[in-house]
Amino acid sequence: MSETIKKDSAGLTPAETHRLDKLLDYVPGSIVSRTLVQNKAGTVTLFSFDAGQGLSEHSAPYDAMVQVLDGETELTIGGKKLTAHTGETVIMPANIPHAISSEKRFKMLLTMIRG
Repeated sequence: MSETIKKDSAGLTPAETHRLDKLLDYVPGSIVSRTLVQNKAGTVTLFSFDAGQGLSEHSAPYDAMVQVLDGETELTIGGKKLTAHTGETVIMPANIPHAISSEKRFKMLLTMIRG
């Protein structure tokens, strides 16, 4: 028996492979985001940042995981600076101030787990 698989609201078809780094283009002078999953358990959001773009220091009430999909970025977490490159993952702990900046363009997947 075959069941029909429907696309979700983010336009991703379940039971198929997806190249996350290809789902968003770079836009000159901009940050682009696309929410892939959003529910009571958390969110998964894809971002592309053009060169020189970033997110100013802020904190979140939940742990967040950054996975760099393309390029590299500088993160500041609790005053500690580190650089993350394609294929690397960084955990940003809940309630700790963090910021993201980059001189080069990059793409990342941000997973936030509420709980």
